[in-house]
Amino acid sequence: FNTLEQLCINFTNEKLQQFFNHHMFVLEQEEYKKEGIEWEFIDFGMDLAACIELIEKEYKKEGIEWEFIDFGMDLAACIELIEKAHFSLVHYAGTVDYNIVGWLDKNKDPLNDSVVQLYQKSALKLLAHLFVAHAGTEETGGGKKGGKKKGGSFQTVSALFRENLGKLMTNLRSTHPHFVRCIIPNETKTPAGLLGQLEEMRDEKLAILITMTQALGRGYIMRREFAKMMERRYDLHTMK
Repeated sequence: FNTLEQLCINFTNEKLQQFFNHHMFVLEQEEYKKEGIEWEFIDFGMDLAACIELIEKEYKKEGIEWEFIDFGMDLAACIELIEKAHFSLVHYAGTVDYNIVGWLDKNKDPLNDSVVQLYQKSALKLLAHLFVAHAGTEETGGGKKGGKKKGGSFQTVSALFRENLGKLMTNLRSTHPHFVRCIIPNETKTPAGLLGQLEEMRDEKLAILITMTQALGRGYIMRREFAKMMERRYDLHTMK
C-alpha cells in the first residue's frame, strides 16, 4: 500500500493535471468564443475538482474510531480496524490504494533547527533559498539571536507541502504555459518490452491523451497574429 509521501505526490499530479485540463479544454474553447468562432462548448469530462477537494478539504469531525465506539463497536475490533486502515482514491490515472498507519508521526516530523540553519548557510544558493523563510526558524525580537519562536509557527509536513504547492500553482497561472506530454514506453526497462507497453497504453491512464487529441482535432491548433503571419508569408505572396 502507498503512504503519506505518495499521497502528496499524487495530489501534486492532480493539481498539475487540473491545470493542464483547464488550459487545454476550458480556456481553449473560451478563446474560440472570444474570436467569434461558431463553436458549441464540449464537456470532455476532465474536471478533477472533486478529487482535489476531497484531499484538501478540512474535516471537523472527530476520528473515525470514536464514531465506531459511539455505535457500540467492541474496542478491540475498533483497534483492529484502525490497524488495517486502508482506503482507495480514484485519481485521474487510476485507483490508488493507501494505508494510513504512521501518518500522524510522519506529518509531525519537524526539521531540527540546527539542520535548518545549516541549510540556510549552504554554499548552494538554491538550497539556501529554499530554507530562507522556513517556519521552524521564525523568531521574535526582530530576528535577534536568542529570541523565542513565535507561537504556532510549527507547520505539519502536509501543511507546508500544500502551502508550497499553492505557491507553485500561483506562479504557473501567471505564465503562458506550453505543455509536453511524455509517455514512458518501457517501464520495466527490459529488451523487447516496448510492444507490451504499447498494448497497455490503451488503458485509462492514456485516456486523457486521446481526449486531448480529439479536442485539438475539433478545434484550431495553430494560431498566429495577423501581423506576424503577414511578415512571415508576405514574400510568398509577392513571388506570384
